[in-house]
Amino acid sequence: MRILICSDGTDPADKPIRLGGLLAGPCQAETTLLGIAEVPGDEGPLRGALESEAEKLRGFGVSPELVLRTGEPIREILHQTISTQYDLTIIGAERKGTTGLYWRAEKSYEVIKAIPSPVLLATGACETLKSFVVCTGGKNFIDAAVELTGKVAVAVGASVTLLHVMAEPPAIYTDLVRLEEDVDQLLRSGSELGRNLLAQKQSLERLGVATEVRVRHGLVLSQVFAEVDERKHDLIVTGSSPTRGPLGHYIMGDLTRSIVNRANVPVLVARAAKSSEAKRPRFWTALKQIFVSRNAEEAREP
Repeated sequence: MRILICSDGTDPADKPIRLGGLLAGPCQAETTLLGIAEVPGDEGPLRGALESEAEKLRGFGVSPELVLRTGEPIREILHQTISTQYDLTIIGAERKGTTGLYWRAEKSYEVIKAIPSPVLLATGACETLKSFVVCTGGKNFIDAAVELTGKVAVAVGASVTLLHVMAEPPAIYTDLVRLEEDVDQLLRSGSELGRNLLAQKQSLERLGVATEVRVRHGLVLSQVFAEVDERKHDLIVTGSSPTRGPLGHYIMGDLTRSIVNRANVPVLVARAAKSSEAKRPRFWTALKQIFVSRNAEEAREP
């Protein structure tokens, strides 16, 4: 595994460094510590801060490569993630307010949307990584996030909860609520939701990860944080989707943005597979079959 930790050398709590150490050490990850000076004159102090942070990482058994760049942060992070393929990028996410669309530094959201690797935001306190919750909509687009979560969970010895939140039905449908909250029955139901949750659970269990499926009812955001508070999860996993068209960036979605805004634990924003990648093999296979059929017909003609 390759991990990129981004730092500007100014975080007094060193949250990205601690989080990176908790992950990179057990994962035995090749780790790069990237510092970006927006002003050329800041390079000297930044290098000193990076060397201090690198020493803290060595305390976790991590020997990072130090990279110092000068320029606009988003562009330089993007350049680094394009020149070297990382499995995970860790960034800070200082809270700036509690109103509007963006509660944290705007650059944090821009990094999530711009770079190709999953992004782990060092939000809130992080002392251990023993319990993860994956916000799953019950669709297979989250499979890549589940796979990455499983790899990390194996390395750090964490358990995983697959959380699905359903809308609260009217009171007259209390029997339906009880039915949906019967997870064992849901997983055996053969429904699309049941099949996908079962497949995600089994994929984690094959890795040796202790996995639980939970279903809650109500407003998604409030139920996600109720789950985190009640179960004391150390990490929230949510998703982002690629845009359609020529611009290669990701869309966070309202739910992911709201989770990032409010979270007091680290948030892993994982990537959904590009739909074009999934469809391309089928398209070319179908096209090939058309040409094969036409050639065969022409060969039979006198």
